[in-house]
Amino acid sequence: MATATQLQQVQQHLLTRYPENHPNTVLVRKFLETACSEHIHLDLGDRDLVTKLCSGDEARYWQQLSEILLGHELRVAGLPLKPSHEGPDFLIEHGGQRIWIEVICPQAAGIPEEWLTHPFNRAFSYPHEAILLRWTAAIKEKAEKLLGNPGKGIKGYLDKGVVGPHDVYVIAVNGRLLRGPHFASISGISQYPCAVEAVFAVGPMQVTIDQTTLKALGSEHQHRPIIKKPSGAGVPAYTFLDPAFRPISAVWAVDIDETWVIGNMKPMAVIHNPDAANPLPTKLLPCHHEYLATPSGAGEYALETHDGLLATKVSE
Repeated sequence: MATATQLQQVQQHLLTRYPENHPNTVLVRKFLETACSEHIHLDLGDRDLVTKLCSGDEARYWQQLSEILLGHELRVAGLPLKPSHEGPDFLIEHGGQRIWIEVICPQAAGIPEEWLTHPFNRAFSYPHEAILLRWTAAIKEKAEKLLGNPGKGIKGYLDKGVVGPHDVYVIAVNGRLLRGPHFASISGISQYPCAVEAVFAVGPMQVTIDQTTLKALGSEHQHRPIIKKPSGAGVPAYTFLDPAFRPISAVWAVDIDETWVIGNMKPMAVIHNPDAANPLPTKLLPCHHEYLATPSGAGEYALETHDGLLATKVSE
C-alpha cells in the first residue's frame, strides 16, 4: 500500500505537469489525483507505480496513466478488480471465470513528426501504415507475454501458470500517443478500428473498374494480411485468423487520456477473436462498439458491428 508521502509525490507531480489554474486544468488535475489515489489504495498497480508515474519519462508515464485510466473505466462499469502483481495488469472474476487484461500504450516510433505536431498551414498525409504497425507491434508484444517466445527461451503467463488454460485473456491497447493533438480516434484507413485491421487483415476500400466501360463494378475492403515495414520486411496483420493465437480472447482498443473529463472523446471498441479458446462475454467491457466475426463459408468470416455497453447506456 502507498504511504502518505507517495500520494503527496503523485499530487506534486500532477501539479507540475498541470500547473495552471484554469477551471479545465484544475478539473483534470483533481480527477487524476482521485483516480491515482483510488488505483493505489486498491493495490491495483505495480509496486513501483509511483516511481514510474513521477519519473519524468513520457513512455513510463503514459503506460502507467493508461493502466490507471482503464482501471477507472472498469470500476465505473461495476467490474470487481483484483490485484495482479505477478501477472497481467487486471484480474476480473465474472460468472465463475477469470478474465485477465493486459494494457499497453504504444509509443509513436516510426510515425512522422508532422502527423504528431500538426504544423499550421501545411498539408500532410495520414500515415495509416505506420500507425497500424504500432498496433500490430503492441498486440504482438502482449500476445508474447501470454504465449512466451520459445525461440528466445522466454516463458509466458501460460507456461508460468499465472494465467490458466481456461482463463480469458484480453489485450488492451491505448492508441493515445499515435495521434498527437488530433481528436481521439481508433479508426484506421478502412474506417474500422486499427485493431480490426491488425487482427483480421482488413485493408482500405477498393473499387473494381471495368477496363472496357470504365464503370465501377463494385467496392469492397482489400484483404491485407501483410503490412510492410520501411525496411521492406513483412508484418502479419491477421492475428485472429491464426490458430496459434487462440488463447487471445479479444483486443480492447481505446484512445483515452485525462481530457475526457472536460468533454473530449474517449472511443473504445472490443474486437473478439472468433476462434478464441476462451471467449470474452459480450457487453462486459466498457466500449461503444463490439466487433464479432462469424463464419460465412469455407475459411471465411463476416464481420459484424454491435453496440457496446457504452452505446447502450447512451441510448438509455
